[in-house]
Formats: sequence, structure tokens, C-alpha cells
Amino acid sequence: MRRIVMMFLANLLRLPHMIIATYIMASRASSRPKEKRYRLLRWIVRCANWGGRVSVEADGLENLPSEDGYILYPNHQGMYDVLTLINTIDRPFSPIAKIETASVPLLGAVLRVMGAEFMDRSDVRQSLNVITSTAGRVKNGENFVIFAEGTRSRNGNVMNPFKPGAFKAATLAHAPIVPVALVDCFIPFDRKTLKRVTVQAHILPPIPYEEYKGMHTNDIATEVERRIGERIAQALAERGEV
Repeated sequence: MRRIVMMFLANLLRLPHMIIATYIMASRASSRPKEKRYRLLRWIVRCANWGGRVSVEADGLENLPSEDGYILYPNHQGMYDVLTLINTIDRPFSPIAKIETASVPLLGAVLRVMGAEFMDRSDVRQSLNVITSTAGRVKNGENFVIFAEGTRSRNGNVMNPFKPGAFKAATLAHAPIVPVALVDCFIPFDRKTLKRVTVQAHILPPIPYEEYKGMHTNDIATEVERRIGERIAQALAERGEV
């Protein structure tokens, strides 16, 4: 929360324009090109990073499929995860978000700008409809991000188990699965510090449909979790952490 306040204060002169532009873009999302909507968000994120003293280190951008229609599967560390991905990836993507977030001031507007699908996890039928809708959009060339842990790990760089159901959209769409290892993304918003912080995003080689089409979603979840876990461990080892 402290860093969020610092971001707002540092961008005080820009803040009215940011908020108004976001709400206008959210209200007209269906008629505005996704590239234009995404450019607005990337500008806001860059301003927030500057004001909040957050740097993003990224590698593996060459691993992103050349054609759109893929799903990013990162680990879920904190509220800063999506900002890290927006900062890193220059092509628009949409998230699957909890339906409760749709009514949160400003956050709901940002998610609508991103073209989010809102899932009510207490409603099985609605959840299935969201998965089907997401798969259809991916087939039509849109990119998505799905956090397979389901919720933030709240345990630093340690992951929670990945949920098999998170991969149903990929199997329905026959889409490339792109694992993403996030490191230290819990620090900016979930730690009481205002020190300069560097977060990391490591984009791993995609898993094409041909590679996983014969696998059960349980096995897919285990494999993606393994690859991300190994990359996180490597990143921590590189800086002398166990």
C-alpha cells in the first residue's frame, strides 16, 4: 500500500488524465482496438514503475510465439504480477479475473480495458462458459494470461500447486502454453518497503499443442509448474540464494 501511495504522489499531475482515460477506454472497450487500449496501460505502468521505484528485468521474449493466439501461464506472487507482464510484453493480452474484481473502483476499469473475462468460481456453469469463451477468443487470435495457482501464493518465491482446471482453455483452443517464471513480484505491493526493487519475468519456451495434446490436465499442470519452479530456483541460485 505504501508503494501504491508513492506511485500516485509521484504521478499526481498525470493522475487525473490516467484515471479519466482509463474509464473512458473501459466504457468504449468494445469499439476501441486492443492495441490502442494496451498502449494506454503500458504508459500508465511505465509511469507507475518510475514513481514507485520499480525496475523490471525480463528475458526470453524470443520465446513468445510469433503468431497471436497463445496463453501465458505465470506463477502468481502478488498484485504486481500483471503490471510486470504488461511492462514486459508488447502485445496485448487479456486476463481471466475473479468476478469480484469487476466492481472494484479503477481496477475493474483496468480489467475491462484489458478485455478480461470475469469468472464466478462459485458458479460451475458460469465458470465453464468463461473457459469456453476464453478458448474461442484464443482460437480467434487473442492472447490470454491465466494464473494456474488460482490465487496469490503469499509465500514469496515459493509456489502453490497449479490447478489442472486452469489448462482447460488451452486444451480447448489447441493453443501454445507459455510458462512464465515471476521472481520477487510480491515485493512492490505486498511488502512494507519503499526501497528500490527489481522484479523479474522469465518467459520460457512455449509448449505447443502437439506436445501436450495426449496429456491429462493434471499432467500438464505438473509439467508447467515444474518448468517454472526450476527457472525460479535458477534465478535465486544466480544471486546466491537457496
